[in-house]
Amino acid sequence: MQEFTIEEVAKYNGKDEEKVYVIYDGNVYDVSDSDFWGGGEHMGLHEAGTDLTEALNLEAPHEVDALESYPVVGTIKK
Repeated sequence: MQEFTIEEVAKYNGKDEEKVYVIYDGNVYDVSDSDFWGGGEHMGLHEAGTDLTEALNLEAPHEVDALESYPVVGTIKK
């Protein structure tokens, strides 16, 4: 499995036809196929290419299992 730095994931921000990646709990998810991530933003609250661990754990109106339908494309380098 590929290892990414935070800076590398930030490049996958959904802008200029880039894929849309987000980080949760050290895993990198490809959410490019989600209708909820148009233009690299999720519901006007979150930006692609970022670590959503804290936001999902504290404030998201849905459970983390919403990510389970998207592929894990890597992990964050420690």
